[in-house]
Amino acid sequence: MLVVTLAFAAVGFALLVVALMTGSVVWAWGCIVVCVAGAVLLLVSALAGKKTAVVPRQPASGVPGERGPAADTGTTPGSDEAD
Repeated sequence: MLVVTLAFAAVGFALLVVALMTGSVVWAWGCIVVCVAGAVLLLVSALAGKKTAVVPRQPASGVPGERGPAADTGTTPGSDEAD
């Protein structure tokens, strides 16, 4: 998504150059529209990245070191004998 934002910035810059060379307001408004779209895309990307970083990962069941019923009883999973 950042590559698309960079492409929007490049297109916006090109439109700015064309607007300055021709003196046309239409090209300048095109530059503004493209730059605002790129800024919104960058903001959405940053918020989506922040949201996924906040959510902690939970270990899957059966992972060594995970607390479960075996940790409470003193037995290990798969063993038939109690301590």
